[in-house]
Amino acid sequence: MSNSIESLLKESRVFPPDEEFSAHAHIRSLEQYRALYEKSIHEPEAFWGEIASSLHWFAEPRRVLEEDPPRARWFVGGTTNISYNCLDRHLPTLRRNKAAILWEGEGGDTRVLTYQQLHRETCRFANVLRKLGVRAGDRVAIYMGMVPEIAVAMLACARIGAVHTVIFGGFAAEAVRDRVNDSKASLIVTCDGAVRRGQLVPLKAVVDKAIVDCPTVRHTVVFKRTGERVDMEPGRDHYWHEVIEAVGASAPPLPVDSEHPLFILYTSGTTGKPKGVVHTTGGYMVGTYVTSKYVFDLHENDTYFCTADVGWITGHSYIVYGPLSNGATVVMYEGAPNFPDPGRLWQICERWGVTIFYTAPTAIRAFMRWGEQWPMKADLSSLRLLGSVGEPINPEAWMWYQRVIGNARCPVVDTWWQTETGAIMISPLPGATPTKPGSATLPFFGIEAEVVRRDGSRCAPNEGGFLVIRRPWPSMMRTIYGDDERFQRQYFNEIANVYFTGDGARRDEDGYIWLMGRVDDVVNVSGHRLGTAEIESALVSHRAVAEAAVVGRPDEIKGQSLVCFVTLRPGNVASKALKTQLAEHVAQEIGRFARPDAIRFADALPKTRSGKIMRRLLKDIAAGGDTKGDVTTLEDLSVLATLRQSDDD
Repeated sequence: MSNSIESLLKESRVFPPDEEFSAHAHIRSLEQYRALYEKSIHEPEAFWGEIASSLHWFAEPRRVLEEDPPRARWFVGGTTNISYNCLDRHLPTLRRNKAAILWEGEGGDTRVLTYQQLHRETCRFANVLRKLGVRAGDRVAIYMGMVPEIAVAMLACARIGAVHTVIFGGFAAEAVRDRVNDSKASLIVTCDGAVRRGQLVPLKAVVDKAIVDCPTVRHTVVFKRTGERVDMEPGRDHYWHEVIEAVGASAPPLPVDSEHPLFILYTSGTTGKPKGVVHTTGGYMVGTYVTSKYVFDLHENDTYFCTADVGWITGHSYIVYGPLSNGATVVMYEGAPNFPDPGRLWQICERWGVTIFYTAPTAIRAFMRWGEQWPMKADLSSLRLLGSVGEPINPEAWMWYQRVIGNARCPVVDTWWQTETGAIMISPLPGATPTKPGSATLPFFGIEAEVVRRDGSRCAPNEGGFLVIRRPWPSMMRTIYGDDERFQRQYFNEIANVYFTGDGARRDEDGYIWLMGRVDDVVNVSGHRLGTAEIESALVSHRAVAEAAVVGRPDEIKGQSLVCFVTLRPGNVASKALKTQLAEHVAQEIGRFARPDAIRFADALPKTRSGKIMRRLLKDIAAGGDTKGDVTTLEDLSVLATLRQSDDD
């Protein structure tokens, strides 16, 4: 592998923090950020100990950090319970009757759970789990739609020290089976079905098919969401509403060691054996608490809306644990963002008075494609902060988001982090950091991020390289479940003595970090190692393009040639002339060496239900072969058939 990656993107716009926003923010200036950051790097035990003291501990930690690279143990000797910190801690305060979850179903039905009500439901379900034989350390699989009970189930597991593994509700039976078997779960919590784009998703039927080959599963608990008839096996299957009536509402939380496992989360889109990322209680709790507070500048009167599914890490960290540990009000939406029309999310923002909105770049580009008329129909004046998560955001989408959704007054926090990191690692702080469209800006407190060459030496400013983290942080993953050797090899052996993120990046002259996409997505064209994210950004900067995905295919002369899959904004028509124009546009934006060899127009790109483009499938299509590997997370299988019929002409 080459020593570095060529950086192509040029962006010079800078947006200073709004003075009025800064005046009321938790972190109010770049100077304050730098002072706290320096303390977090040079006095990490003092810094993290102070943050941890904001939360509840049954026994105070003896030491903040013990290192044995690549191992790290945080808040050593401390005992706590994250369910207690998300719920019980708020009950003696005015938050007792504050809305914890504002839920909206796809059909328009709504529910509100206060902190007191969420606490009661969590305690009751914790007693259900105990009654069904679940003990501390046992694994519980959760395979549900986006209903409040998914959060209840997670918090109930944490309350009794059980380890939850949430399986995204779009997975097929084979994927559910593999994850249940890998974690050796003894119980599955599910729904009779879920609702998506007006259609029923038969979750219980999928579970029935999966657990034929799951010998460790003794029970299932089925929440009745749709009312559809499902098969219930006596003794094994239990309806949520029936078992919860038979238990009390008092369930004292179990004090667990800080390093007690909290959950296993399997990363999406992989082939072969699922990879279960393990997070532990104390460090993850502290990491999600403090990043939620400072990155989203959470205040008591905020209404916070993250559009992710709880089945992914974003939903774990920034729908459930981070916001609730801060006592925030969280909006949870069940359905698709364009059902029954593309204005749905903006209607939700207006209806609930959302102040903080957190979504993915793929969603933002979809909003752009659907047109400005949809957000314009809603009153978005309550919004004060916008966030982005999931992949690098191209400057054009950043500008549209800031201008159209934020009315050119809301700061945009472009956050970089991973399932493995547990919490946000690089992000602006909205009252302190001048932002640059397309840059995740500066590392969060305690995060020593660097861009290095393959040999570990630091890259020069604006030289593309590999993003690494030099020191441990509280919310870091502890292992891959059942495969510690793979954990060490994949994350700590690629580049010596550091955590290798797998992402390409560059650091500009101001120290701002620009993500260039996964190293796996780097394309080698005639000796140039190009990050596909920057080529995609150049394409999307053209007025006709809504979204683009770039992959490489084998080429006898160049090594690899660039194939671009493009969706167009409304009012633009696919043509050979437009292909030529787009290819020339990329050449002008980046250089002749990056001129695409093929451009294919598409109505849609293959995406997971979490909104990530499945570039692995596009590589197969570009090379003319069959699509291989796991496609169970794909939102719409028909997209693949349509793309195979497209060509380069």
